[in-house]
Amino acid sequence: MPAAKKPPAPSPAEVPAKGAERRATIESIAQDIATAIVEKRLPPGTWLREEALGRVYGVSRTKIRAALLTLSKDKLIEIVPDKGSFVSKPSVQEAREVFGVRRLLEAEVVRQFIARAGPADYQRLEQHIQIERTLLKATTTTGTVREKLLGDFHVVLAEASGNHTLMELVRELVARSSLIAMLYHSSNDSQCSSDEHGQLLRICQGDDANAAVRCMTEHLSRIEANLELDSPGSARQLDLVKALLA
Repeated sequence: MPAAKKPPAPSPAEVPAKGAERRATIESIAQDIATAIVEKRLPPGTWLREEALGRVYGVSRTKIRAALLTLSKDKLIEIVPDKGSFVSKPSVQEAREVFGVRRLLEAEVVRQFIARAGPADYQRLEQHIQIERTLLKATTTTGTVREKLLGDFHVVLAEASGNHTLMELVRELVARSSLIAMLYHSSNDSQCSSDEHGQLLRICQGDDANAAVRCMTEHLSRIEANLELDSPGSARQLDLVKALLA
């Protein structure tokens, strides 16, 4: 990976208050950076400078390295020896593999969901879809918020399946899918995705596992088809501190 241009050093005004800094843990730092990546505030290829992160969170570089190592295990960042840590830039092959694995895993999620879901699980997912539809109609809703909501549906569905391992895997793959969508300029229609979520839930309520699996598989295949996998975009370097504090 080519060396990225160094972002400008943070000013004192951009650093959080001391009280907030002391509360930062390895887990909270990793989650904060992961959220910034998923919300597209840190695009693929961004150099995650340890010194800047230490200033943001008011912790040692040792603690920052531990948080970055956690993120590297989830494939959200890449640690390059003698160069540093960078937000991952998935290859075309990796993008196709991620969606291929999602189709396999989420087919099983659907089967397990139908087998064990109760009224409260269906109600929770119906409420999520209603929130999707409400926010999709709002002119002030950003594309980032839309994509996060749509991705969260898959995580909530996996959680409702009762299989914690499946849920963790789906959460990781949804986050990686967000990176892929950012890098390969997804033209996914958010309203169409939300409609497909509603259709999937109706099929699940009909207790037709095979039809529900087909619906999920077609849904994920359509999202993949809306990626420009032949023409990856160039990620721009951001001011790390401003991105994390946005």
